[in-house]
Formats: sequence, C-alpha cells, structure tokens
Amino acid sequence: MSVSRGFTLVEVVVALAILSLVMLTTITGLRTLANTQGALDRMTGRIDEVRTVSSFLRDTLESAAIGSSGAGGLALGGSSREAAYFELTEDSLTWKSTILIGEGFGGTYLLRVAKEDDLLVLRWQEPGVSGEPDQDWSEAQERTLAEDLQEFELAWRDEAGDDWQRQWEKGDTAGWVRLQLRASDRYWPELVMQVPR
Repeated sequence: MSVSRGFTLVEVVVALAILSLVMLTTITGLRTLANTQGALDRMTGRIDEVRTVSSFLRDTLESAAIGSSGAGGLALGGSSREAAYFELTEDSLTWKSTILIGEGFGGTYLLRVAKEDDLLVLRWQEPGVSGEPDQDWSEAQERTLAEDLQEFELAWRDEAGDDWQRQWEKGDTAGWVRLQLRASDRYWPELVMQVPR
C-alpha cells in the first residue's frame, strides 16, 4: 500500500523564502530600471532644451544684421521701419530678425531674450516706425525658453580677436555675441554666435 506524502513545514518555509528573495530582487531591479529611465528622460529633456534654444538663437541671429545709424539702431538702407536693430544690456539681448511664428504666421520682429526672475524669456513685437521697440516689453508676446535660470551673462566683441566686452553703448557694433547660462544647477555649453553684417 502506498502512502502519499506532502511537503514538510520546513520545505514550504524554505520554498517561500527563496520565492521572496527572487521577488525582492525582481522588484528592486524594476525600480532601478524605472529610476534610470526617469533620469535619462530628464537628461534628454535638458539636452533637447539646450539644443532647441541654441539653434533658435543661432538661426535668428544669422538673419539679423548690424549697420550704423545715429540711434544705435542698425541701418540696412530702405525705410526706417526696415532698419535693423541690435542692442545688448546686462540682462537682455535685443535684435531685429525675420522669423516664422506658428504655421504661416511670421515676418520681421524685434526679438528680446532676457533673464526675468529665474526664467529665460523670449519676447517679440513688431518694430515701431523708427525700427525700435514701439511699446513696453512687458506688454509683448512671450515664451519661456528655460526655467530655474541662475546665471545669464552676455558679452560681445567686434572682431574675432578682440577682447569680450560687457558694456554696450549706442553706436557700438558687434560681430560676435557670447551667451553663458546656468539653469537647474547645470551650466549650458557656452554659446558663441556670429552676427552677420
């Protein structure tokens, strides 16, 4: 006569302990994978932000031009409304450029990139009759380019070998602009842009 025999209590406890260890290892691995994926997503988002803002600034500055006019603006010939405009301050860069905003909507605008509190903000408005800003920048349309901005430093020079200058005066001409940013405790790559003339 055969007797069917079950698992002993010790065998069941050992099997449950091994199963618990396997489950704990699996859950820890999945949690680590999720944390790594989150960190990669944040890093990719920062890199995309830097790339997008840098490309935008380069592209719009390539379509700006510096000439000479009595008002510190920039003349390209034509009417005063068509005159170019370029200006640097301690916390802003303003220039005139042709851009496309949205689908099929765009034209020539005065653009201003500035540090406003802890934000890097792009503002734009149509130029006035003189080619300079026609209204207060606080009323202009805006878009935030970067958040948690801790440092914003602008410098310019006329020729490639010149020293970088931080003080802009009307009538100055800039052939190169350097922008240094730090946001979310990370420095962005230094952005050096040539301004066509």
